[in-house]
Amino acid sequence: MNILVIGAYGLIGQSVCRELESAGHKVTGLGRSIQKGRMIIPQISWIGADLTHLNNPAKWERHLIGQDAVINCAGLLQNGMSDNVSAVQFEAVKALVTACEETGLKKLVHISAPGVSEQSNTEFYQTKALADKCISASKLDWTILRPGLVIAPQAYGGTSLLRMLAAMPFLQPVMLADRQIQTVSVEDVADAVRRCVESSDFSRRDFDLVEDEGHGLREIVLIFRQWLGGGRPVAILSAPLWLGRLVGRVADLTGWLGWRSALRTTSLKVLELGVSGDAGPWREASGQVMKPLKQTMTALPATSQEKLYARAMLVFPLVLMLLSGFWIASGIIGLIRADAARAVLADTLPASMVNASVIGGGIGDIAIGAAMLFRPFCRLACVASIGLALCYLVGAALFAPHLWADPLGPMVKVFPAIGLALTILAIKPER
Repeated sequence: MNILVIGAYGLIGQSVCRELESAGHKVTGLGRSIQKGRMIIPQISWIGADLTHLNNPAKWERHLIGQDAVINCAGLLQNGMSDNVSAVQFEAVKALVTACEETGLKKLVHISAPGVSEQSNTEFYQTKALADKCISASKLDWTILRPGLVIAPQAYGGTSLLRMLAAMPFLQPVMLADRQIQTVSVEDVADAVRRCVESSDFSRRDFDLVEDEGHGLREIVLIFRQWLGGGRPVAILSAPLWLGRLVGRVADLTGWLGWRSALRTTSLKVLELGVSGDAGPWREASGQVMKPLKQTMTALPATSQEKLYARAMLVFPLVLMLLSGFWIASGIIGLIRADAARAVLADTLPASMVNASVIGGGIGDIAIGAAMLFRPFCRLACVASIGLALCYLVGAALFAPHLWADPLGPMVKVFPAIGLALTILAIKPER
């Protein structure tokens, strides 16, 4: 079959594409970036498209030509700089359903979530519920699958948060420790999608894809900690919900700077409700039993790369804020104390060049520090910070060599700043 997978290089989409391709189907992936898609799964065809722009049937029709089935794996947790939850999870799906009906494409498999409701207190659940309602009211040969907390080799969203929490040294903070979560292996989800595509036995039905038994969030975090080789913590701390909400609000703000933090307000609201479903209907319809969490984790070897990722993502926000704060503070201090800064260079350069260096340097420092906080400009800002730091080092050696012997070491301290910029370049998270 010719199959179009939407959200093809996302957490679930990657595994679905590989499962279908290995089963002999001709797969076309749709994602924002063709380049990223080809890098992740080079053996399939790719279409580059932003779902926020696919908001009417006519825009979908050219992507559906020659396809026998469509699988929608796309989803967004929360609105942000380039993320529009309603556009992706409802408006694009509504247009897709109409386009499928108009072009005669019948088979649609849609990935939703357990417990979605139009009355939910999150736009994530509301839009999922609206899309499910639209699909189930259509004339298509549809199946809606609702995976629990998906455990995958890729670290996105909730699984990234679990890795980060489990990497905490010595102490283990846990919030909402008793909330019940049912997990599912991404491989089991991909296998379920393939079954729905290849068989009509699951047509016009929706299923929860979850393990039989749930776990408290505390238990899951400790399982991840053991998986990463961290052992038992010295103590387990019950973190108050108000603290989590405060962190979530801050993370929400960073979303408008382009960052997709795992611990945002929507994440907390979902965890407060728990993530649970009924494993029985899918087991009875398919004969497939979803792997329990411990079996899923056993099948995922925790390599040194896993441990490094978890630790790096734990410290990344701190490293970024430190370096950004260093440059912003450096620029502000330089401008406030411009006269003192001019005095350092007064004997070696013309007054006009001294003034330009002091004012330009201060503005440049602030601009670099601020740009680092915007995800699309972070890498460029880090490169610029390294370049500017090297200019300062060379300039000091040529025009103010006495600064190298200053007892407070202002020039020596530039080297750690370069090191922090290189660290950010190395570990900046990507989906």
